[in-house]
Amino acid sequence: MIPNKISTMTNLSPKEIYHKISDNIKKVMRGQSGAIRKMLAGFVGGGHVLLEDYPGTGKTTFAKALSKSIDSQFKRIQFTPDLLPSDILGVSIFDQNEKAFRFHEGPIFTHILLADEINRASPRTQSALLEAMAERQVSIDGKLCPLEDPFFVIATQNPVESRGTYPLPEAQMDRFGLQFSLGYVSREEEVAILTDQGESHPIDELAPCVTREDVLALMQHSKTIRISEELKRYIVDLVGATRSAQGVQLGASPRASLSLMKIAKAIALFDGHEFVTPDHVREIAVPAIAHRMVIDPQARFSGATAEGIVEEILKTVPVPT
Repeated sequence: MIPNKISTMTNLSPKEIYHKISDNIKKVMRGQSGAIRKMLAGFVGGGHVLLEDYPGTGKTTFAKALSKSIDSQFKRIQFTPDLLPSDILGVSIFDQNEKAFRFHEGPIFTHILLADEINRASPRTQSALLEAMAERQVSIDGKLCPLEDPFFVIATQNPVESRGTYPLPEAQMDRFGLQFSLGYVSREEEVAILTDQGESHPIDELAPCVTREDVLALMQHSKTIRISEELKRYIVDLVGATRSAQGVQLGASPRASLSLMKIAKAIALFDGHEFVTPDHVREIAVPAIAHRMVIDPQARFSGATAEGIVEEILKTVPVPT
């Protein structure tokens, strides 16, 4: 078991820790600087990330690269229609020798969990993640089992395939701090990927660049980043505007405001700032808010998207000066 405490022995500054992790991941993830920045912001800001992208864009490799960079425990669950909650949380099995039930931990007991194709499992199975993602604990056999820090869920889903899938309910979507896509890389970067993987995969040679204590210190330092009352009101105004925007059936919740603030603090930390600026909030607003909204079917049919609505809100809500 890994002690849930922060080491004071690290000699790296928060900005140096971030860049070491980012540069290490870039050895594997070509042309994804923006995605790496968002992923690490979600990680350090205490959120979870939903990657919605086409097969083969590197979602699984991204998760593995992050876990290897910080020398953490990594587990992967392939979500399927027959997956049960016990396959995620664990199960108690009767031990004939000891004449008692012994609990066998499921893959949820890890530092970084990849929930691959999360929308292929039933809503009952998906719900097994709710408590873990929100409270970093699970309830099993009437007992509360805390999860060790860091605990970070990276979930994936394919946006173009709907057969045999179960759309994530709003409560599940609201547990994710960010949702974004990796997208296709440039022609030059794709050629570089072919070169990198000509004989072996670079992920096999990726070594840890920081310790878990460094990461926990980074997370703790993120909480100390200052944010003004004006910026707090700006965040609340951005999120509140989604609830009255035309074409929106369900706007973002107060959890969106809290998540946006925490992740903006992480972004400020990465830039070496001691306080959050409006640019930090605006940079992360779309991936932090859009996935929590439900668009009216008629508006969606007319071409409206949650991302587009948030972008329009960013244009209309006054920016604090």
